[in-house]
Amino acid sequence: MKRLVTIVGPTGVGKSALALILANDFDCEIVSADSRQIYRLMDIGTAKPTACEQAQVRHHLLDIVAPNQDFSLSEYQQKAYQAIESVMALGKLPLLVGGSGLYVWAVLEGWQIPKVPPNPALRRELEERAQKGETSLLYQELWRLNAEAAARIDPRNVRRVIRALEISYETGVVQLPAKNPPFYTNLIIGLTCERQLLYERVDRRVDKMVQDGLLDEVKDILRQGFQPELPALTGIGYRQVVAYLQGKNSWEDTFQQIKNDSHRLVRRQYNWFSLKNDKIHWFDVETDYYNDAKALVSKFLVE
Repeated sequence: MKRLVTIVGPTGVGKSALALILANDFDCEIVSADSRQIYRLMDIGTAKPTACEQAQVRHHLLDIVAPNQDFSLSEYQQKAYQAIESVMALGKLPLLVGGSGLYVWAVLEGWQIPKVPPNPALRRELEERAQKGETSLLYQELWRLNAEAAARIDPRNVRRVIRALEISYETGVVQLPAKNPPFYTNLIIGLTCERQLLYERVDRRVDKMVQDGLLDEVKDILRQGFQPELPALTGIGYRQVVAYLQGKNSWEDTFQQIKNDSHRLVRRQYNWFSLKNDKIHWFDVETDYYNDAKALVSKFLVE
């Protein structure tokens, strides 16, 4: 029986730390389910596992594309399945780890992703509308077509809104994909804590990113010729620093905006990973939860 353990939860809650401990205890390799850690050069702002952590445990699907490369959900899904199978072939336990709900559920539920190729002319038209200040109108259009799909997209994530509209215009409607779950026995562990404490954890993480050189990281990416409007640079931390470098905000406002937007991200992530979802075994990270989590994995592996 093919077994997969998945660790989910909001940003900053400690998924990577738990994954490293479990990986050592159960001879695992980690498959990332993070939509930003796929990009090379983007380490600090994505809280990518350090070189030391990657040397300790093998990680898959980190640093696989340049910031200016397109990378679709279907491509991620295919590469994730390949990585999971390669780990299993070694007789090891794969850990799927990340807070990108789109990535996680596409893998676990076997989404049949619409094969709709990009429409360059339509995309340019939508991008021009966004540049003219019509981002909110584009999102409203998406909401009218499919409120459930729109609810899972950050209205400020212009790239994702435009892609969803592309699919809508090409197929007639934005639909949640059909599902064909892969043949894995899956255990899903969720990490959470009281909301205000989680915000404080997130704020400390942002403080550390800034101390570690987030500003210099963004400057270096731009210095290498990558354009500031690239989708890769629309992620939290990057888009705020880009705006600062363009003279649109003070550093103090930028710093606070990163924290505020990270809090909003937390709320959206709970739309993907509901505390009421009985498929997820939730643990409060403010408790001494590790032994219980370890026992759950041990039981899962012998059932």
